[in-house]
Amino acid sequence: MMVKAIALISGGIDSPVATYLVKRFGIEIIALHFSTELFTGGESKNKVKKICKKLGIKKTIFVDASRNFEKIAKKCKRKYYFVLIKRFMLRKAKEIVDKEKCDFIITGENIAQVSSQTLINLISITKAVDIPILRPLLTWDKNDIVKLAEKIGTFEISKGPEICDLLGPKHPATISDHKRLLEEEAKIGNASGGI
Repeated sequence: MMVKAIALISGGIDSPVATYLVKRFGIEIIALHFSTELFTGGESKNKVKKICKKLGIKKTIFVDASRNFEKIAKKCKRKYYFVLIKRFMLRKAKEIVDKEKCDFIITGENIAQVSSQTLINLISITKAVDIPILRPLLTWDKNDIVKLAEKIGTFEISKGPEICDLLGPKHPATISDHKRLLEEEAKIGNASGGI
């Protein structure tokens, strides 16, 4: 039986490398990209299309999350923005996992590469869904990620500013807990599912 996975691909450097590492084992990958087209245009979407072509991914699903992210930015405590949008993305990914009969989710998360990706926050993010999340780059050094991105041909496509951070705070929370995040999600009617 073919193993299938949903890979969250942002258009940045890390997620294509994480996807590549898993795809090598013959796993069927469906790419999932959350865009903020309303605020940033279609650049990230175009990057993801090129990345998927380079990686040989045949199916890509695009979700315009502009309004969802805006709602989180406006109604929830700003410092939790990045943790909350990741929880939102995982919930949406889980819906697609169920529909496409996939086995797990792949992300390019890397411990403390950005301040929202602390171990404590990653635990809070993971609790949003009840499905395995594979993080192949969790403990990798950034230089090693870049080297592999260059080797597989995704670096030139991925490099550049991360425009998905537009709505985020300057000083995101490095510590969060599940109970507090549920309280924040309740402000947007998101305590048990999607926005």
